Amino acid sequence: MPYRLLKGNVKMEARRITLRAADGMALGGFEWRLAGAGAAGAAARPVVIINAATSVRCRYYARFAAYLHQHGFDVVTYDYRGIGESRPASLRGFPASWMDWGERDFEGALQYVATHFPGQPVDVVAHSIGGFVTGLAPSARHVRRIFTMGAQYAYWRDYAAGKRLRMLAKWHLAMPLLAACLGYFPGRRLGWLEDTPQGVVRDWSFMGPRFEARSAPADAARRQAAMAAVTAPILALSVTDDEFGTEAAIGRLLAYFTGSARTHLRLAPASLGLEGIGHFAFFHERFRDALWPIALGWLSRGERRVAGVTPIRCDCAASLASSPSISA
Repeated sequence: MPYRLLKGNVKMEARRITLRAADGMALGGFEWRLAGAGAAGAAARPVVIINAATSVRCRYYARFAAYLHQHGFDVVTYDYRGIGESRPASLRGFPASWMDWGERDFEGALQYVATHFPGQPVDVVAHSIGGFVTGLAPSARHVRRIFTMGAQYAYWRDYAAGKRLRMLAKWHLAMPLLAACLGYFPGRRLGWLEDTPQGVVRDWSFMGPRFEARSAPADAARRQAAMAAVTAPILALSVTDDEFGTEAAIGRLLAYFTGSARTHLRLAPASLGLEGIGHFAFFHERFRDALWPIALGWLSRGERRVAGVTPIRCDCAASLASSPSISA
C-alpha cells in the first residue's frame, strides 16, 4: 500500500517495506519505484540506497528520495537497527554498533535490492557516517556509483578548529556519560539526535584516527579489505561550514577506499550565493535547485565538476600516515 510520508506540494507517496539485515533482524524503511512489475525500461533504471547519518531517521531523506525518483531512479531508504522504523520496544541495553549498521544492516539493504530490483544498477547516497558504513558491507563491491555528503567517522581531532573542544565535550564526554547511566542515549529529549543505542555511542565517542584499531586484528583486516574491495567511483562532497566534515575528516575516510576513483569537492556556501549549509542542510528541500543537481548529475551521468569549485587532490594516504596499519 502506498504511504504518504510527508505532506506538502510535492507528491511523497512511498511504499513501506521491511527488509532483513544480514543476521535476520527486521529493519523498516520505504521505497519509491517505477509502477508495475516488469515495466518497460525498469531493468535499466538505477536504484539508489540512502545510508543515513548517525541517528537520523530515514524519513529525513524523503524529499530528496522523491526528487531522485522524479528524475529516473528507484530509491530505497531504511533505518539502521535501533533507529526510527527499526527501533525496538526498549533501547536500554539494545545491542547495536556502527559495524552492525554496515556489515549487517546495509548488507541487508543491498540484498533486498538484489532480490526486489534484479538486474538494476545500484547506487548509494551516503550522509555522514553513512559513507563509513557503506564500505563495511561485503556486497558493496557490486555498487555502481557512490555519492557522499560530509562523510567521516567522527575522529575528534578532525573537527573544525575553534569548535573542537566544545564538540569534544558534547559528543565524547556528555553523550557517553548519559548513555552509560541510562543504557542508551536520550537524544530526542535533548534535541540532539534520535535516541541512540549505547554501542553506537561507544563507537562514536571513543573513535581514534584509525577506525579498525578498536577491533580484533582479524576483524580489523577483514574490514579494511571490505573497504578496499569497493570499486565504485566516489564523489565526496563537503562544505566549508561543516564542523564535522572537515577536509581532514573526509580525506581520512576516503583513504580506506583504495579500489575506488575518488573525487572530493569542497564547497564554500558563498560561492553558490548561499549563507550556510552545514552538516545536515544539504538534504533540506530549500536546496533542491542549488545543491541537489550536484548529486543528480553524478548519479545520472558521472559529472564530477561544479562551476567555480576545484576538486581537492585525493592523496588520501597521507590522512592515515600518522598511525600504523592494523593487520592480522
